[in-house]
Amino acid sequence: MPDVKLPDGSIRSFSAPVTVTEVAASIGAGLARAALAGKVDGQLVDTSFRIECDVDLAIVTDKDPEGLEVIRHSTAHLLAYAVKELFPEAQVTIGPVIENGFYYDFAYKRPFTPEDLVAIEKRMAELAKRDVPVTREVWARDDAVKFFLEQGEKYKAELIGAIPAGEQVSLYREGDFIDLCRGPHVPSTGKLKVFKLMKVAGAYWRGDHRNEQLQRIYGTAWAKKEDLEAYLHMLEEAEKRDHRRLGKQFDLFHMQDEAPGLVFWHPKGWAVWQEIEQYMRKVYRDNGYQEVRCPQILDRTLWEKSGHWEHYKDNMFTTSSENRDYAVKPMNCPGHVQVYNSDLRSYRELPLRYGEFGSCHRNEPSGALHGLMRVRGFVQDDGHIFCTEDQIEAEVTAFNALVKQVYADFGFTDVAVKLALRPESRVGSDEVWSKAENALRDGLRASGLEWVELPGEGAFYGPKIEFHIKDAIGRSWQCGTMQVDFSMPGRLGAEYVAADDTRRVPVMLHRAILGSLERFIGILIENFAGALPLWLAPVQAVVLNISEKQSEYAETVAKTLREAGMRVEADLRNEKITYKIREHSLKRLPYQLVVGDKEMAANLVAVRTRGGQDLGQIPLEALVERLQGEVAARSGTA
Repeated sequence: MPDVKLPDGSIRSFSAPVTVTEVAASIGAGLARAALAGKVDGQLVDTSFRIECDVDLAIVTDKDPEGLEVIRHSTAHLLAYAVKELFPEAQVTIGPVIENGFYYDFAYKRPFTPEDLVAIEKRMAELAKRDVPVTREVWARDDAVKFFLEQGEKYKAELIGAIPAGEQVSLYREGDFIDLCRGPHVPSTGKLKVFKLMKVAGAYWRGDHRNEQLQRIYGTAWAKKEDLEAYLHMLEEAEKRDHRRLGKQFDLFHMQDEAPGLVFWHPKGWAVWQEIEQYMRKVYRDNGYQEVRCPQILDRTLWEKSGHWEHYKDNMFTTSSENRDYAVKPMNCPGHVQVYNSDLRSYRELPLRYGEFGSCHRNEPSGALHGLMRVRGFVQDDGHIFCTEDQIEAEVTAFNALVKQVYADFGFTDVAVKLALRPESRVGSDEVWSKAENALRDGLRASGLEWVELPGEGAFYGPKIEFHIKDAIGRSWQCGTMQVDFSMPGRLGAEYVAADDTRRVPVMLHRAILGSLERFIGILIENFAGALPLWLAPVQAVVLNISEKQSEYAETVAKTLREAGMRVEADLRNEKITYKIREHSLKRLPYQLVVGDKEMAANLVAVRTRGGQDLGQIPLEALVERLQGEVAARSGTA
């Protein structure tokens, strides 16, 4: 006789075991029809799951975040079902949920074409309309391996064969299609109504380039048609804002095959970089950080002591010289510990804050590289704080406030906070990890912040707070982090002399605000669609003369603005003024400054903003004051 406690605190008692669907029906027929899954004691289950003892239960519908995940997971299976009906010789492999959608990898004798995608999506719609029941079956591992081998599904058989002998496996059946999966899934295909296949890409079996190449079909699925339409509109906007295209259009940077994953910065792009770096350098100074600079290459033994070699060596570039092995640094923390260790430290020096614009290199897979967003060589606005346990909360709280201010200066005010907790592969005891995780929670509470927890997503040496900024078209980008590390300082021999003259190991806080400067510039370009705010714009204003008679005055205006610290160009070409205005409007410069005979005679400038607003004639001194004030305020676009 199970008692089922619902989210509102009410309890429903049943005289016999009951399914999630039956509990939903006891509440109301509408809820039973809307149910996609259940959440039993916090665990997602199918609506057919039998409840045999007292539990806490939530009915999951498409209004819940978990409901959308179930929809996407089930739509991935619907995709595989449709592919097997249309292309029986295709083999199914793996099909997980990803952000905003799903994918499924297939092995097939020829590449899928755009026409194939249309046919597959049509068949998916037909299968959904049939409202085919989706049911869970539990098989013995060896029986499942034999079945899939007989079906010619060697990849699926290999996956199941990796499960320990004697264990049972969970399979889901819909019509003639059966697939390995933990679930849960929607009760029938009729629940899947809003989806679209997006593209085909190459993928390697199990993500290893040494294995066979497969075909990955990407799709997206949503609870409502308007959600899909909004997502597709966002993708259209994202395409227009693609930083790779805008980087070329505005002459900011380029990348080429001779340096995969590395950036060639052009003068205009480097001007943006320098503005950001100098801004962050001031943030360092104003918040008690001492800037340091550490070597690019360090002996392998140091990476072994820090734990990176065991947990991160596949992502590190290595080299050898004179019978010694070295690694190019993928991160800056071990170097900062060496600076700390260069002298005997006292508790009176703590907290000790180091900052570095640290150049790092990581051996990212070539298929993962993506413009500035995913590179092999990058610079971090990296910092490390050495402190006592008693100082952690104050340091985390101060950093949380600092992050908020910095993001606001760049125009980002919608910031989500997440807490990434201990991963499976890690250093340190569970007791130490609990202490580190609770220290970050205390800092977030003291800051008055709300957060979402991410089990298993922390770094191998400590948990971390993640700061996710939302851009102009609603995309979320993880940038800043704050990590508590009780392990690395001790592994690398860091100590301080405490008030009682004993030697103690400091706590190390790893922190970054922007993260990779390359990636952050890519985010900025896309957020502003290339129209960067005045203080960041590589060219802040252009002076345009109407005729050759004003050339000298136009040069004087440009020189005056440059001496005032502005980045200004003068366009003195013998072209019609309307042509020049139109051309520079396409470059999305914040200001166009037009000078003719009247302006020259009165020491004035006719000012046009990027948005097309005509500000009229302004005295040159007043213009300088206006632009300097706007830069100092770091206000939005002109």
